[in-house]
Amino acid sequence: MLDADGLARLRLIRTSSVGPVAFAQLLARFGSAQAALDAIPGFARRGGGASPRIPSLADAEREAETVQRAGGTYLFAGRPGYPPLLAEAEGAPPVLMAAGDIGLFARPTVAMVGARNASAAAVRFARQLAAELGGLGFVVVSGLARGIDTAAHRGALANGTIGVVASGLDIFYPPENEPLQREMQAQGLVVTEQPPGTEPHARHFPARNRIIAGLSLGTLVVEAAPKSGSLITARIAADYGREVMAVPGSPLDPRAQGCNQLIRDGATLIQSAAEIAEALSPFGRGRVAAPAAPFVPDTSADVSEGDRRTIVSLLGPVAVAIDELLRQSGLSPAALHLVLLELELAGRLIRHAGGRVSLD
Repeated sequence: MLDADGLARLRLIRTSSVGPVAFAQLLARFGSAQAALDAIPGFARRGGGASPRIPSLADAEREAETVQRAGGTYLFAGRPGYPPLLAEAEGAPPVLMAAGDIGLFARPTVAMVGARNASAAAVRFARQLAAELGGLGFVVVSGLARGIDTAAHRGALANGTIGVVASGLDIFYPPENEPLQREMQAQGLVVTEQPPGTEPHARHFPARNRIIAGLSLGTLVVEAAPKSGSLITARIAADYGREVMAVPGSPLDPRAQGCNQLIRDGATLIQSAAEIAEALSPFGRGRVAAPAAPFVPDTSADVSEGDRRTIVSLLGPVAVAIDELLRQSGLSPAALHLVLLELELAGRLIRHAGGRVSLD
């Protein structure tokens, strides 16, 4: 079961309007999750909205019991056990739930993703490649979806594989993969950021994809159509500074167009497990980069009502870069971040990838 700080962190991330950025800034500003919870109503009030719903201690305890019954444990950013590669990724989830062997996080990892309606040849190749990668000491990360994901997990299961799901740990999706997911909880690892009982919805899959990319030294796309979720994972991996790789395919097969386009755009062409090992060798077996310096708020920042009005006037439904807000507002970074945090806790601000924000 969770300790007092773990329960407070769980309540904080389950608070409506609190995302990864707000969570990190609140912890940095107040030093503890409990102090942050106490401060939220005042922040939301200054942001021009009602206080978001904060789960009760009993709510958090019930969730923790459900996760425990599902065989899971909590991993909090900044505390022991949290995957170090993911901790270095922008917008990493403040809390994960994991069932299985968390020791797999300490081994070199490679993501393998691709089409759900993959060709028989691609499925066979993915399964073989995953098995060979396991023999070379790699842990294969994928999303437990149909097609390439399932083949990758099956091929890597004997040597170590991590599945990232877009649902709660107690939900099995797709249903036919329930036996595989249970095997992975026993022999590998299954992780999620979604609370127990959460069914997979379309909005959850891009969030799942960022975890897949963040857990891995590099991402390999085996087969993917243009504009597929696999290409989103590859783009996120590139944004994180990780290696992007792709298996070429026939130009006559629409399922190969995404991979071929990735290669044209600079992804590493892959035909064997040895080539993957070679592509990832510059990263070594440790860190891929030094983690970004954490945001340390200036608690003495003075924000007036005029400053708040200025920021709101510069915001709209179209996402704008925070750097642009700094230039146009003339506020200090500390004051701007404080206003944005207030607006977010009031439910008026949406954060987008790439350090952009908009009004809800």
